[in-house]
Amino acid sequence: MHIAEDWKDYKIIVERWKDVVLLRPDPQVIWAAQRDLFAYPGIHAVYRRSDKGGGAWEYRKPMPAEWEVSYKELRFKVKPMGFKHTGLFPEQAANWEVMSSLIKNAGRKIRVLNLFAYTGGATVACAKAGAEVTHVDAAKGMVERAGENARLSGIHSGIRYIVDDCKKFVQREIRRGNKYDAVIMDPPSYGRGPGGEMWKIEESLFPFVQLCEQVLSDEPLFFLINSYTTGLQPAVLYNILKLCLRGRQGCIDAYEVGLPTEEGIPLPCGAGGIYIHG
Repeated sequence: MHIAEDWKDYKIIVERWKDVVLLRPDPQVIWAAQRDLFAYPGIHAVYRRSDKGGGAWEYRKPMPAEWEVSYKELRFKVKPMGFKHTGLFPEQAANWEVMSSLIKNAGRKIRVLNLFAYTGGATVACAKAGAEVTHVDAAKGMVERAGENARLSGIHSGIRYIVDDCKKFVQREIRRGNKYDAVIMDPPSYGRGPGGEMWKIEESLFPFVQLCEQVLSDEPLFFLINSYTTGLQPAVLYNILKLCLRGRQGCIDAYEVGLPTEEGIPLPCGAGGIYIHG
């Protein structure tokens, strides 16, 4: 498991984002808590699930509507959102470290395509490492938040922001002959594009990775797939990359991604698979 251990502004107690303490249920935590989490002192907000699906935040004490957190030289805005999100997935710092190192050591300018890019954690990390990044997401508000995060991190150029359906964008890039040295994707389990395009991961992921292989340059740096909510095993991501990139030289690694906890055990937060050219 790749564990994001270097956070200073984030910690799982219940969950601390800098000075704000949140309590959010996690479907992976099926073991008994070592304490009554709802009685933990200083909780600002609790996310309550609804029996009818979804849920809502219950605010216990005054807190900012949004605030800034840091991960090393990167800065991000976070806030309680619907579906219990905060606008940032802290476990992804483990992937940011790998991608940043590859970009910094490439010895050339790297063009990165970040798909389903959300609020830009990976975009900011790659741009800060020196890459030119094309950031694509169908949600305009999330793309705007990505721009804010980049500017907070001192990045004012080198990122192209695209509000579009990811599949349609990749198809256009293929027709234009545009190539990228790295592709990142964090696909949802289910979704619709701005034009009503349907996405079901069990049907859509494999052909989409095949499609994205066509925008890779002749000597790509990496291809990373992240799976947060889908429940896909690392071996599934390994197999997809192996089959879709079988004509390319390199190695493939697939792994769980997690966060350290106060209990001394890792919290599993999804899976990742990465192809590295070589």
